[in-house]
Amino acid sequence: MPLLSACGGSGGSDNEGTTTGKKLDDLLPAFVASTAGTPDIPSRNGSAAGFTKALPADRLSVSVPEKLGSGGELTVMAPIWGNIPKQGNPYWTAMDESAGVRVTWQNQDGNTYGQKLGAVLASSGIPDAVVVPGWELTGKIPSAVSNKFADLGPYLSGDKVKEYPNLAAIPTGAWQRSVFGGRLRGLPMPAPVTPNIAPFYRADLFAEKGYEAPRTTQEFYELCKELNAPRSKVWACGDMTWAAYAFFGVLPEKPYYWKLSGDKLVNRYETDEYLEALDWSRSLYSAGFVHPDAKAETGSTGDLFASGKVWMYNHDLSDWYGKTVVQRVDNKDFTMAAMDYFAHDGGTPTLYARPPADIWTFVSKDADEKTVRDILALANFCAAPYGSKEQRLRQYGVEGVHHTLKDGVLAKNGRGNNEVFATYEYIASPAPFIAQPDHPDVVKGMVEWQQRQGVHVRKPLFHGMQIQEPNRYTELNAEFEDLEKDIVRGRKKIGDMQQAVSDWKSGGGDKLRDWYRKLLDESGSAAS
Repeated sequence: MPLLSACGGSGGSDNEGTTTGKKLDDLLPAFVASTAGTPDIPSRNGSAAGFTKALPADRLSVSVPEKLGSGGELTVMAPIWGNIPKQGNPYWTAMDESAGVRVTWQNQDGNTYGQKLGAVLASSGIPDAVVVPGWELTGKIPSAVSNKFADLGPYLSGDKVKEYPNLAAIPTGAWQRSVFGGRLRGLPMPAPVTPNIAPFYRADLFAEKGYEAPRTTQEFYELCKELNAPRSKVWACGDMTWAAYAFFGVLPEKPYYWKLSGDKLVNRYETDEYLEALDWSRSLYSAGFVHPDAKAETGSTGDLFASGKVWMYNHDLSDWYGKTVVQRVDNKDFTMAAMDYFAHDGGTPTLYARPPADIWTFVSKDADEKTVRDILALANFCAAPYGSKEQRLRQYGVEGVHHTLKDGVLAKNGRGNNEVFATYEYIASPAPFIAQPDHPDVVKGMVEWQQRQGVHVRKPLFHGMQIQEPNRYTELNAEFEDLEKDIVRGRKKIGDMQQAVSDWKSGGGDKLRDWYRKLLDESGSAAS
């Protein structure tokens, strides 16, 4: 089925809907698997691959034997979480020289990136390349993506991608998610389909006290009673709402927030599971188990967890390494772990597959061919696989300047931690992998956790599709995130959510349901 224009009646746009069938097949780049690097822990059940060892520099492969960049100047806007490095630092200089480009970074605070992104896309001064995370595809941004960014199909579709071998090794599912408005526009950062949010606990402290990870939400609650000690400035947990959604089998967020009940489409917000998850998370707050900073939405729960002020919290899986590498500098015995997801009653959990890609780099439609090819050259360099010289430079910087390799342990130094940030991996990345050879136990823990959760992962109805809802519905879901926060913190009641859902239905939700029904009938289900 081709691009579904005006799917839902009057007021439609050529950019609405999704792209499937032969039209999609014609847009997608050919897939040519990389032969570099055999993982120590192979991918299984949709997990990332794991690498626990670091090769000496003279044994690294070369995935970009010749510079593909022409030496042109590029401006790139990207989020950054941390201090912005100075222009001309040794890391950026080495990347420029190796890829054959000269990048001027326009880094923005990741915490407020959406605000800046919206303003830039509404202006006439769009940088040559712009990073757009999937969680920022709200409001008018999806429409801007289709209207402000270039079609990369003439450079990458089919066998054309073979000019850029590392881009050709990106999994097809990630490219499918990079089709916006009927054109291949995004350079993807592939992701495993397993959950990215993990419920962490202090495994070292649990072992010391003889506690075990809970296996039901009631066990979790009872454990919190034992752990909670506010008078000692120790709380049982942080906000656990994200984990609660998995415990209760709640549907993912837009656009994968529909399921079939009989022949009727039912939205995430209309399900009992959604309300039950909020109510359970609310119960943790009302019992006083949640750290006051989490209730006030201030500070970092992860830092409280690392310092022993909070026993459990949920966050992105990458925090496992991030917290460990910092804490083990002074505490070699620091150990955290992620508990396996369970159904709230102790049964088999219902987990939903993540999108195959959810961060992209887009190229300005005003960029000339030379600029586009320079950006693709940089992307090809950034998408180099683990075990290559290019990947070592991208992830760790210059040996002796940003990192050291001693006795098989590869680690950044102080300068590396201040200059080598994740900005380049947003340009493009290889198939998902986890590689932290300085803490192989963490790599093993992360990948094996993904593999165990992957057994329970199922695909939602529209999995893998890049769907653009009609502009008239862009603000329809805007209030739910804040309302969720208010409800679990006791500022609003469950009844307020039920009223919001009723208003959502009459305010356009039922019409949006009809639009998705037509989309489902014409494109088919991806559910498993």
